[in-house]
This record gives sequence, C-alpha cells and structure tokens, in this order.
Amino acid sequence: MVFKKLLLSTFLFTGFLSAENSIGIDINSKDVEILASINLNALTDYANGTTYILDLNYLHSDGDNMTRVGFLGQNTLQGVEGLTLSIGLKTVLADDFLAFPIMARGNYVLPLNGSIPTTSLALSLAYAPSILTFLDGEDYTDISLELDMEVISNIHIFTGYRNIKTNYTIIDKTFNNSFYGGIKLSF
Repeated sequence: MVFKKLLLSTFLFTGFLSAENSIGIDINSKDVEILASINLNALTDYANGTTYILDLNYLHSDGDNMTRVGFLGQNTLQGVEGLTLSIGLKTVLADDFLAFPIMARGNYVLPLNGSIPTTSLALSLAYAPSILTFLDGEDYTDISLELDMEVISNIHIFTGYRNIKTNYTIIDKTFNNSFYGGIKLSF
C-alpha cells in the first residue's frame, strides 16, 4: 500500500512541472522503477550552454528499495553530432546504505533515416569509493545501458540493462542485475 501511495505521489508531483521534463516507469518480472527528470534551466530561465538536470529515481527490486537523486551538468560534444555528455553527483539511499557516487552519462541520437522515429542509445556509469559511502556501505557501482525510441511526439518507449552493486562492510550485494522495459513522457 505504501508503494502505491509513493507511486501516485511521484506522478502527481512531477506532473505539475513543465518545460523539457520527463516522468517514466520501467518494469520487469521482479522490479519497478519510477523515474523523473527536471530541467533546472527551464525553471530558472538560465540559457547559457550547459543544461543542469535533476534526476529522481525510486527502484523497488525484489523486496528492496533504493532512492537515487542526481544533479548533472549536460552539454553536447562539439564535433560529434547527436552526442550529449553529462557529469554530476548523485545521492543513493538504500537499507543501511548511503553513498554519493560521481556519475557520467553519454547519450547518442542514432543517425537513422527520416522514416524511423528518433532513437538514442545511452550509457550511464556511477561509482562511489569507500570515502563517499556511509552507514554500513563500503562502495557503490551502477552501470546501465539503454535504447530509447520516441514512438509518438513526447512519448518514448525504452529497454535497457542495469547492474547496481551496493557493497556493504559485511557482505557484497548485487542490488540489481536485470533487463527492463518502460515508457517515458516528456513535457
């Protein structure tokens, strides 16, 4: 019941935001993840080269819960059309685990012909060594690869793979290692 309330609250909260933001959900047979991305430039009328993004994720994975909040600076890579790079910091909170990993993300819009909807490939990496991991945590690693297609204007379907490792001082734990699929709405 608590999970359903959290899911509804997240969608309602992010629904009030506007201008280049997105909300989404991805699932597989054991996991559900709620996603939100907020373009901070649109909220502050900042229009200089770098785009600042706030990413919010809640992952319920086989009985465990993880909340991730990231702050990223994003810009296009000059000389490579369609490639966007992001670098930032994220906060990860799980059961008796707190980490502040450094993260990097690359997003490449595939150069397909006009009859195929806009399709992109994204790779995300995040790592927190022991100095950035607290409570019972020892270190944190997060890797994901995702393929996204805008099937209808501002509506995306995506599929991907993620591997999240939350290494505790007592035990090393693979928090999540799975393929998933989902839908995302941009506005």
